[in-house]
Amino acid sequence: MTSAVVIGASGGIGAALAAALAEEGAFDHVHRFARSASGTDHLDLEDEASIAAAAARLAADPPTLVVIATGLLHDDGRSPEKAMRDLDPAWLARQYAINAIGPALVAKHVLPAMPRTGRCVFAVLSARVGSIGDNKLGGWYGYRAAKAALNQLVRTLAIEERRRNDRSIVVALHPGTVDTPLSKPFQANVRADQLFSPDRAAVQLLDVIDGLKAPDSGKVFDWEGKEVTP
Repeated sequence: MTSAVVIGASGGIGAALAAALAEEGAFDHVHRFARSASGTDHLDLEDEASIAAAAARLAADPPTLVVIATGLLHDDGRSPEKAMRDLDPAWLARQYAINAIGPALVAKHVLPAMPRTGRCVFAVLSARVGSIGDNKLGGWYGYRAAKAALNQLVRTLAIEERRRNDRSIVVALHPGTVDTPLSKPFQANVRADQLFSPDRAAVQLLDVIDGLKAPDSGKVFDWEGKEVTP
């Protein structure tokens, strides 16, 4: 039996990823976890107990693919900061909680549940704006910083995971701009050919995952499989 896991499976990209994985049929079972789900499918990135419970459920069916398709850019009237005067400690902390700390806690509990031998992929959605070297515009302090932290966490996790399974791959993926509620307020200046539907984004990301090799672990890749500058 083979299984895959999608965390954030109720969101636009997460739901599309889960559907694409089920349609492709490469896995016997696709586990779908989400904060809005009930029962054993519930997983809240701000509740470590729910993450641990989900990981315990996976122990009997070790996944060879895990994708964390979550992210927070705006919420409850809060938008990305345009300038330093907009910095707010509570909003910064929430950005880190969802975009960096939550995925790290998932790795803490789920990576040990994955096989110790053979190719495995643990992927988390990041963003190009988390690239320090690529930052030419400024702004979006919390989101940029949290995604940069996530990318560093991915790198560090990859180093440790390699000691457990030298064919394991831990990566961050930039899906591009996808037509979901997360990007909706910021789509006005996006070219039509660069705004992807969730279904297209899911296929593109799975193609990238399929092409990953062990030496790619710890890196960040975009939807075209190109490495993103840290």
